[in-house]
Amino acid sequence: MSNASAPRSPGATAALTLAALGVVYGDIGTSPLYTLQLIFEGGHVPVSPDNVLGVLSLVFWTMTVIVSIKYVLLILRADNHGEGGLIAMLALATTAVGHRPLLRRVLMVVGLFGTAIFYGDGVITPAITVLGAVEGLGVIAPALHNWVVPVALAVIVALFSVQRFGTGHIGRTFGPITLVWFIALALLGLPHIVEHPQVLRALNPLVAIGFFAEHEWIGFVMLGAVVLCVTGGEALYADLGHFGRRPIRIAWYGLVMPSLVINYFGQGALLLDKPEAVKNPFYLMAPPWAQVPLLILATLAATIASQALITAAYSVTKQAIQLGLLPRMVIRHTSVRDTGQIYLPAVNWSLFGFIVLAIAVFKTSAALGSAYGIAVTLDMTITTVMTFFVVRYGWGYPLALCILGTGFFFAVDITFFLSNMLKLFAGGWFPIVIGVGMFSMMLTWKQGRKLMSDRLHEDAIDLKGFLDAVFVSPPTRVAGTAVFLVAEPGLTPNALMHNLKHNKVLHEHNVFVSVKHHEVPWIGFEERLSVESLGHDCWQVTLNFGFMNDPDVPQALELLAGRGIPLPEMDTSYFLSRDIVMPSLGKGMALWRERLFASMHRNAAGAADFLNLPSNRIVELGAKVEI
Repeated sequence: MSNASAPRSPGATAALTLAALGVVYGDIGTSPLYTLQLIFEGGHVPVSPDNVLGVLSLVFWTMTVIVSIKYVLLILRADNHGEGGLIAMLALATTAVGHRPLLRRVLMVVGLFGTAIFYGDGVITPAITVLGAVEGLGVIAPALHNWVVPVALAVIVALFSVQRFGTGHIGRTFGPITLVWFIALALLGLPHIVEHPQVLRALNPLVAIGFFAEHEWIGFVMLGAVVLCVTGGEALYADLGHFGRRPIRIAWYGLVMPSLVINYFGQGALLLDKPEAVKNPFYLMAPPWAQVPLLILATLAATIASQALITAAYSVTKQAIQLGLLPRMVIRHTSVRDTGQIYLPAVNWSLFGFIVLAIAVFKTSAALGSAYGIAVTLDMTITTVMTFFVVRYGWGYPLALCILGTGFFFAVDITFFLSNMLKLFAGGWFPIVIGVGMFSMMLTWKQGRKLMSDRLHEDAIDLKGFLDAVFVSPPTRVAGTAVFLVAEPGLTPNALMHNLKHNKVLHEHNVFVSVKHHEVPWIGFEERLSVESLGHDCWQVTLNFGFMNDPDVPQALELLAGRGIPLPEMDTSYFLSRDIVMPSLGKGMALWRERLFASMHRNAAGAADFLNLPSNRIVELGAKVEI
């Protein structure tokens, strides 16, 4: 049974539900800071009672359709061995259509683009969330308005600076702080709803339909801002493996959705009474004595929302590396007990740089609102497309039911996406540029690795045949065990040939290890390795890892105990081939892409660190590979 559906005790479910509040719902929980303000700030419609009710109805039904029904009820069912997220969905979809190679390739490219565009969302979300929280300074004390950007930058600097220490201890406070935040959201909105109960008319979907009927094109344009109310919807699915379906659903239906609705409707009630409050309806809902504590709480909530996205960026990057979509990077574990607590310096400081750039360029949450939406709606659309292939070919549901079920959500997603595309030149280009850059890198890395693998195969020598030839006139055997890392089972590693050529010796025992990463999140120890004897005290070993496993070769090789393969800790050496890529004109990729691949390959983290090999027992031998 997968982690997503495994039964838990009531106490464990309650603890996971509380933890999910901070990690899963930090992003969507801070959207009331800026959503209604940005919807009306565009000036497309005046702040009249009918327009306020129409907008509230759009917000309510957008959250209901996209989050409550699509993600919480449907998408959470599509777990890949307990894990969720676009990469898990990509693995499910491509596996489901494995009998259709062309369709599989198309889905792979679409999924790659969706994964790449996530990084654009990862830059905009912390920037708009932190700015939206800190802009409360201008409400509390207008003279401090010019301090909004410096304070927001200070929060971002502090947040990214502490990442290297790990977030385990801080993370335990995420749930309780976010719980207080959601309670505060409800308490802020409730008095205003009591004063103006007519705002509850917005629960009727006919109000949203009437708003569209009256405003038509303007209503379509405003959807680009309405989508801000579902920021972080993808996090529901991405964090499935950490918490499971039940805690995520309990948190959403039991606290998050009610608190958000009460707060949005409270802001709407305030606008019915005081249309001029549109400049910042969130903070102006609070009485003057509560605004400073609210600013502090909002900044904490925004920091938590940003932290959740930073952690997700680490996790997605690690999965992409292990699926061969990105080059190896330095991955540091910040907890000895929780393997999910990781820190990637390259990702951390790249995100930091782009977020600082976004804040410096756009300066306000209103301006960032123009940049937001394209990335998230595109990811939502891609998730829906992938879901169709999982439901149809993976689960075997009838075609008509699959089209009906996913077609409705596709229509909703594509409508929001097209509305957001209207903001392309107003700022929407920013996350798209980041996403396209990441997509180019991923595609170049994936295709470059294939070209390199093909070239190595052309020049490769069959391992069994090579060993048989070597042992016709065997070289001197030296004591100890040599572990040769080889990309493909059955091929002779360059490190072995160089060792024989230059040192003219062979170890007493030789183990040829191939590491395979699979499109499933977890592979247990019982399926970790397979062994084939090659004779002459030589063995071929294949190690299997899922994209959520940490590839630890020495630990995996310990499973060979009792199989007659000696691996004494101080008498085992690890041999690696360090290939140097040489770009060339030919039928491979464009020359600039080959040069990009060569640069990525040259700057990739060493295989020794990535595979957790002991640094004092490694021998690296280089070879040039022309692509």
